[in-house]
Amino acid sequence: MKLNLQPNWTVLIKGPPHNLKYSEVRKTSLVLQWKPPIHSGRTPVTGYFVDMKEAKAKDDQWRGLNEVAIKNKYLKVQDLKEGVSYVFRVRAINQAGVGKPSDLAGPVVAETRPGTKELVVSVDDDGVISLNFECDQMTPNSEFIWSKDYVPTEDSPRLEVESKGNKTKMTFKDLGMEDLGIYSCDVTDTDGIASSYFIDEEELKRLLALSQEHKFPTVPVKSELAVEILEKGQVRFWMQAEKLSGNSKVNYIFNDKEIFEGPKYKMHIDRNTGIIEMFMEKLQDEDEGTYTFQLQDGRATGHSTLVLIGDVYKKLQKEAEFQRQEWIRKQGPHFAEYLSWEVTGECNVLLKCKVANIKKETLIMWYKDEREISVDEKHDFKDGICTLLITEFSKKDAGTYEVVLKDDRGKDKSRLKLVDEAFKELMSEVCKKIALSATDLKIQSTAEGIRLYSFVTYYLDDLKVNWSHNETAIKYTDRVKSGVTGEQIWLQINEPTPNDKGKYVMELFDGKTGHQKTVDLSGEAYDEAFAEFQRLKQAAIAEKNRARVLGGLPDVVTIQEGKALNLTCTVWGDPTPEISWLKNEKSLASDDHCNLRLEAGKTAYFTISGVTTSDSGKYGLVVKNKYGSETSDFTISVFIPEEEARIASAKPQKGNKQSK
Repeated sequence: MKLNLQPNWTVLIKGPPHNLKYSEVRKTSLVLQWKPPIHSGRTPVTGYFVDMKEAKAKDDQWRGLNEVAIKNKYLKVQDLKEGVSYVFRVRAINQAGVGKPSDLAGPVVAETRPGTKELVVSVDDDGVISLNFECDQMTPNSEFIWSKDYVPTEDSPRLEVESKGNKTKMTFKDLGMEDLGIYSCDVTDTDGIASSYFIDEEELKRLLALSQEHKFPTVPVKSELAVEILEKGQVRFWMQAEKLSGNSKVNYIFNDKEIFEGPKYKMHIDRNTGIIEMFMEKLQDEDEGTYTFQLQDGRATGHSTLVLIGDVYKKLQKEAEFQRQEWIRKQGPHFAEYLSWEVTGECNVLLKCKVANIKKETLIMWYKDEREISVDEKHDFKDGICTLLITEFSKKDAGTYEVVLKDDRGKDKSRLKLVDEAFKELMSEVCKKIALSATDLKIQSTAEGIRLYSFVTYYLDDLKVNWSHNETAIKYTDRVKSGVTGEQIWLQINEPTPNDKGKYVMELFDGKTGHQKTVDLSGEAYDEAFAEFQRLKQAAIAEKNRARVLGGLPDVVTIQEGKALNLTCTVWGDPTPEISWLKNEKSLASDDHCNLRLEAGKTAYFTISGVTTSDSGKYGLVVKNKYGSETSDFTISVFIPEEEARIASAKPQKGNKQSK
């Protein structure tokens, strides 16, 4: 039997990675590189595991840096502790499993050495993108080695490398997506001096944009071309550049033709602020079109365009004309705030406006429907407010109101239409204020029943009143009625019964919203109101039916002695009253001289056939029934003609002179 002593390179187990080296050592990171196993086993290597530990740590302190095998033959190790010494090892994996670890790399101290430099990306004025590196620690035998993803790039047709002295530059011929990756530069014959730069998609976009900007530089713009209307109706076109040098220039273009400073256009450039302006006094129909500001600052150019066509231009033109007219208007007395209305807390309507540029001679005149309104109030204009108060506003006050300001500098007017929908809107607000002024519902007993009522500032028919009882709308009858008396809104419940107990709601509807007031007519409240109603009802009956003298007796009777005296009067009461007579507060009985009688229970007669002086005195008719009594007094004065004549002759005559 002959033995085959040749090595079997198809064994399952692979060899370890070799030629480990570290570079780009910094205080918290480094890059570890390795070469694949010389013998990969029966199946190819599919990845690598990297282990690390502190140099002084025991072997059981190794820890893996990647849980999933990596295919790259390099790894950037992060999160190192500054000043700590580390060692590293790498294991390969294939279908058979993980192989033996490599020889150790290290120890290496995590530190950024003095004079360490980094790769710098630059874009020159022609837009050429390059990576640049400089090393101050080179030896005569040192060389710069450029790599992409840690594979040398010396044969790459997309890159061009130029090294001179301690500086090297790698230039991208046409930077694109295929150039994404990690670019590194190692310096040979040094203690691992290297640096890298990562170009991802975001960095690629940034560099290409920067390259484009360097190739074709633009003037950076802070604000694009815009237009605004100034106070006098002037039109200002303006834009703002980020910065402008002293040599910057601006061309002003309208509808593809350059325009220049002159009577129509005024141009201005503020190079300190970068603001570029053009002014026009007025917009004519022929000014509709496209406006462009073209900028040039050295090699950099730029422009900004504003299109003013169609409705956009018409709107701007209209606004400019409005502002011009406003400026003219404000040269004389004018309205700073036009006529408006408000509803006061007293539910009155106050028309008001604010005026400006007023002097003593300025007149203010109020009109309604083109007829002047006489206003007693004098305005001193100190606060600039002019008002017209309309009390108890109603439908009769609907119309068009106008206030006119006038003096030798001009006049201005403001008009307010309070008709149709505008009047309804105001009336709704008035009704709302009135509804909010309503007092709480009160309970009042009357001789007829129980009344629920509330007071408002004043009442309008536009304010709709609805009553409900226990959440059911009340149906009005002869017994239950609703009404308004002056400022009182009431619900009258005549001859109340227990069925009338419960919760009552008065709703005042202002045209938009209902405002409610409630009262509970039950329990003690109902009992007290009902008892008072009964008392008042009896008092009313008594007052209605009590005995009384309705009329006929005079207060004083003056009569000549010997004459006949006949007095009659009507009396009333239910039941029919009893009557009696008094003379000088003493009972007076009927006799032949003084006949006293009552006929049909309603007509009382007082007759003296021939009066004498003894009949003079104070008399009284007393009527009485079960509901009450009443006394009607009268006085009789009897005179003698001869006595009257004697007294009259004894009095001195006016105008008579006595002789001396």
